[in-house]
Formats: sequence, C-alpha cells, structure tokens
Amino acid sequence: MNKHFDLMITNVRRVRLSNGSSEICTVAVKDGRIAAIAPRGETVDFTADKVIDGSGRFIIPGMIDLHVHLREPGFEYKEDIVSGSKCAAAGGVTSVFAMPNTKPATDSTEVLEYISDKAKNADCRVFPVAAITKGLASEELCDMAALKEAGAWAFSDDGKPVMTSKLLYEAMKNAAKDDLLIMSHCEDMSLAKGGAINEGKISRMLNIPGIPNLAEDVATERDIMVAEATGARLHICHVSTRGSLDCIRRAKARGVKVTAETCPHYFSLTDADVIYYGANAKMNPPLRSEDDVKAVIEAICDGTIDCISTDHAPHSTEEKSGDVKTALNGIIGLQTSFAASYTNLVMQGHIDLAKLIELMAVNPARITGLDKLGLGTLEVGSPADFAIVTLGCENTVTKESLRGKSTNTPFVGMTFAARVDATYLSGKCVFELN
Repeated sequence: MNKHFDLMITNVRRVRLSNGSSEICTVAVKDGRIAAIAPRGETVDFTADKVIDGSGRFIIPGMIDLHVHLREPGFEYKEDIVSGSKCAAAGGVTSVFAMPNTKPATDSTEVLEYISDKAKNADCRVFPVAAITKGLASEELCDMAALKEAGAWAFSDDGKPVMTSKLLYEAMKNAAKDDLLIMSHCEDMSLAKGGAINEGKISRMLNIPGIPNLAEDVATERDIMVAEATGARLHICHVSTRGSLDCIRRAKARGVKVTAETCPHYFSLTDADVIYYGANAKMNPPLRSEDDVKAVIEAICDGTIDCISTDHAPHSTEEKSGDVKTALNGIIGLQTSFAASYTNLVMQGHIDLAKLIELMAVNPARITGLDKLGLGTLEVGSPADFAIVTLGCENTVTKESLRGKSTNTPFVGMTFAARVDATYLSGKCVFELN
C-alpha cells in the first residue's frame, strides 16, 4: 500500500547509537513527526509532498544546547530570542535552554511568560531556565515551585554562583523535594576577583590579572557536597579545569546526582589563544592550559562530561573591542558548536559520531527530561527535529555567515571539517544553506 508523507529524505545516512555503525536510509515525516525510517534495500512504496536527496550526507537528531544566553529581555542590542534561534538553527540546534541573567532577571512568572510568548516565533524550541535567587543577588530564594509551574525547566544563577553555602543548601533542599534541576556556575568569586584570563605563564607574559583554576575547583567541590547532602540533581556548567573534572568523577563514583557540561572552546583552544584573538577569546571561566584541555578531552571520552553546550554569549563590537582586561566575558557558539566539536573530537579520533550525538542530543534530553517529549532522538514517533549535515568537508567560518546580531567569536576564519546543510523543527525547514 502506498504511504504518502509530508516530507521524505532519501539516500541519507543515519547513525545507529547502539553500536556506532551507520546505514543509508529513507526518513519520512508526517504531521511534524518521524513517521517512517526504511533502510536502503528495503522495498518501500513511499511518496511525499517534498522529496530531498540526502546522498553523501548524514541525518542527525536536532541538538539540544543546555546553556545559551539569548539576552532578551533587556539586552536586545546583543541578541534576542528570534535572532538567537536563527543562530541555533544554522548550527543544527533545535532546542536551547535560555539562561536567566536578563534584565529583569528570569525570577518571576511574568518574565517566564514573556519569554514563552516571544519563543512562539523562534526557529528552535526555547526552554527557560529560572533564577535561583531574586535578581541573581544571592539574598533571597525565588519561589522555585511557582516558577516551575510557570514554565521553568531548570534553575541557575548563571553568570555568577549562589554566593553563600547556606542559601545554596536551602535552594537544593527545595529542589530535591520537587525534583528540580540545579545548574551551577562554579566559581569562588573571592579567588577570581579582578582576573581577566587564566592565571599562568600567558597572564604573566601579557601582564593581565589571572583567574586560578582553584576558583573553579573549590566551588565545584562545594556545590557537589551540598548536592550530596540534600539529594538534589546538580548540573555543573562550562567545566574547564582538571581539578573540577576530578571532583565530578569522584562524585559520580560515589553516586551523587551530578552531571556536567563543557564547551567547544575548552577542548579546542588554550589561554595562549588570547594572544591571537584578544577579547574574542575572553570568557568565564577562561580558556585554560594545554593540560586542562587534555583533561577535558579525557573526561569527554570516559563519560565524566555528559554533554557539550556553548555558553552562547553575544556582545556588541564595542563591548569586545580594545583591552582584554576590560572587555566583557563571553563568546557566541550556537552556529559553530557541531562543526567545532566534530572537527576537534571526531576528526582527531577521540570519539566517534555516535558519541558526539549522545553528547549534543541524547544526554541533554535525558538530563532535562526532554527525552520524555521524544526529543534528542531520531526514531519513529519522535518529533521531526533533525539536521542534515555534511562531514569531511571544508567549512570556513566568516562574519558574513553568522546569523545572529553579534560576531564575538575566535572561530571566525577557522576552517572546520563539518557543516550543517539544513535544520528541521517539527518537520518544518528552519535553516537551509544557500
């Protein structure tokens, strides 16, 4: 019997996550969901309103970025929800978690409702992360239960930590009671104060105040201990140091409910790159040493790192120009995350494509509960969120190719070995390479 679909991608290669192998197949979409997957050689009688030839390309699940700054409300000159979603779509990312350091902060039901309303016109799914403390001020806890009811998917004071252990303890007790996810920016501010880049030979050579690894390590250990004491689920953001990774590894071994993310810049760049890229290589935590980069890659390989996020942080040209000491922290990364990760992890032989898909789609869905919505996978019945990618190509990043409002990234001018050709959200094309 002939089956008719809305969309059909033929001759495309799909990765089997169970064993890392791949197969050429036909993927069919109907009513916004994956309706059929037929391996090549299987007799099919499919027709569709639109047919795409996927020869020579891969189809992968739409990626999920747990750490994105969309800047809206309050800083729309840097980025907004719509422009940020265009960056996501161009990078094969179909779901993002929007951090709460907006103006006003995402600490009320009104702000959550505003974000949800704006996201209706976005080219990706936007899941708001609400603040742990009111105004991110580390003085008074937010009503986390009410914020969850209003649409918050996780809680964080990202941009800075919850300052006191007592307040964090109370927050994690509340989170454990309602099974809420806490996402921690692990930084001892007293140790990091005044620093601009990683503390080491590069900071001394450039005469720039440094941030020691200890600032991250101490805070990571603190947050893990509080999570262990309360039974809360803890996700540690943008891990960059060997010491933090050792803390996380030990915690996982003893059963603490902890997961962790890192970002492409922490396994592809070092603090020496500040010499070449200046303020566009300045972020928090800072780029670290070659030994830390090695440790991050080891942690990706052994499962200590659960997922790759971007900490996508748009800034205006004025905010990132001039002195590294005074420039604002952060780089954009949504559009380049898959290409940079494939190039620096898969092409270098550290992991395979199946593992990369786990890090960028499967595990983020599991950590946040999006797997219950069928996201992060490419199976019959799941939402048709996917990307079509070309691997083993030459893809040079240019300022003109970037889809958002800001261009603050050291990756401009770099050539990667992968590109996103098209991205689909609920079966609708939200990005297509010209």
